Amino acid sequence: MSRDNVLCPRAVQDLIADGHIIVIYDEYVLKLDSWLERHPGGSLAILHMVGKDATDEINAYHKPPTLKTMKAFRIGRKPPGIWTNATPPIRGGVYVKEPEEKPVVESTIPTDVSDAEDSSVLETSFSDLSESRSTGTAPTSEDSCGEDLEETTIERMGETDGQTFRFRSAKKIYVGKKDPLAFTTWAEKQDEARDILEYPSVDPAVQQDIVKKYRELHEKVYELNLYDCPYIEYAKEMCRYTTLFVASMTALYNQWYLTSAFFLGLFWHQIMFVAHDAGHRAITGNFVIDSLIGMFVADFCCGLSIGWWKSSHNVHHLITNMPEHDPDIQNVPIFATSPSFFRSLHSTYYDFTFIWDAAANFLVPFQKYTYYPVMGIARFNLYLLSWLHVLSSKASSLGSSKAWWIRPAEIAMMSCYWYIFGYLLLWCTLPSWPVRIGFVLVSHIVTMPLHVQITLSHWAMSTSDLGESESFPQRQLRTTMDVDCPAWLDFIHGGLQFQAVHHLFPRVPRHNLRKVQTLVKQFCAETNIPYVLLSFEDGNKKVLNRLQEVGDQVEHLINCQKYMAATGESGLH
Repeated sequence: MSRDNVLCPRAVQDLIADGHIIVIYDEYVLKLDSWLERHPGGSLAILHMVGKDATDEINAYHKPPTLKTMKAFRIGRKPPGIWTNATPPIRGGVYVKEPEEKPVVESTIPTDVSDAEDSSVLETSFSDLSESRSTGTAPTSEDSCGEDLEETTIERMGETDGQTFRFRSAKKIYVGKKDPLAFTTWAEKQDEARDILEYPSVDPAVQQDIVKKYRELHEKVYELNLYDCPYIEYAKEMCRYTTLFVASMTALYNQWYLTSAFFLGLFWHQIMFVAHDAGHRAITGNFVIDSLIGMFVADFCCGLSIGWWKSSHNVHHLITNMPEHDPDIQNVPIFATSPSFFRSLHSTYYDFTFIWDAAANFLVPFQKYTYYPVMGIARFNLYLLSWLHVLSSKASSLGSSKAWWIRPAEIAMMSCYWYIFGYLLLWCTLPSWPVRIGFVLVSHIVTMPLHVQITLSHWAMSTSDLGESESFPQRQLRTTMDVDCPAWLDFIHGGLQFQAVHHLFPRVPRHNLRKVQTLVKQFCAETNIPYVLLSFEDGNKKVLNRLQEVGDQVEHLINCQKYMAATGESGLH
């Protein structure tokens, strides 16, 4: 097959139907079968791009020298014009080889939802949605229990290339007052309708204009040398890390045990930002060097697997806030940030079904109140996930043969951490069990702000899927928010206050993100994409409000389940 042949969508769909890994990049069709299991970022990162134009995703995550290697995987060109993205098989896309020229996978907003037989019909009016935008909450289930209405038409107007376009999405939203499945569908559609009103249309022409402006923005980031790491800033960081560690050891020497634990927790909190930078290859840009930096900081200093973090984080970045696929929001039965979890979703990352059960019914309604206590002990869960990763087949098969050393190096460094912290410090140095327990709790609870920062940028943002035509930059900005703070406080947030900017340009060193933020604000103004920027306090309030909203939905769901159990009607989970 000539690399210059034009492959029509039908031909690409047939290749995918045959089990091939086909991705569109920079006008070319790539066949990545041989690279899938050798990809250092993991196979899932590729599988979520099958059938799609992944040009922006690939450019965002890879350096120019790596991009040149893509030529080896070309099998043809795509047709001129906008490529119509298909749903990847891992996300439910079905591909069947057929001789006739007709689409196999459609990526449009559903126009009809009818999950239950005994359901009434709800119209989501513009006044309801306008009210929900002003208050920050969707219409409640009680608002849906009025007269039976038939259809909601949401219409969008805008301009692209000087021409006016019209995009119409007509949908029927069904709600049964006592039907759990219908109620779940209603709750999902409220979120989706809100996004449709607030964000630019997913019409391909509109999104293509956004893509064009995003690529111009990316070129400007290169031109301004914002990918160059300012190493002097890391010299300042090292002074702070050293000060905190020395303070902890000095207090330990003087037997001020809880004071020592406090400074050790601050040391962990601050130094983990370096691991995040290294995981994105934003320090040196060299895979081996940044991997070693990441392992020293995460595995040796903090007892956490950088390999686990990279495995889940790469997927999180590509399919942010998609309930079935983003591991960072899959926390049932303790937390649920989307009504989609009521359906007992199967995670494509964990290959595990998060069953919505009695535990979820009991815990999620209180999640607004358990959020901070759980964040205080979240580090213990990361220990577990780290060891499960390095001992799993996923770790042993991740990456090319050149990275064979990563897994044993991680096991060795994590073992050293537990020897030093667990044996030498806790067991041999501290005098009693009450002191040991107090030391562990204080040092780990002090890191709570880090876990709050990690969840803050996403848990209050959209979890709706607006279809495959939505562009990479719009989806990142729709599912991520930034935290506003003065420049002198940047060291406390460690770059995590620029999560929306970071999701657009994940390889930009964190010390340059404030400069990129100015460019992103201009980009958002030009494209009419809302740029969510809140203070740390308001961001926390937004997260708590979302947790409360989903918790209230669960209480209504429980009433639905009780009714179905009492009446014997179908629809009970």
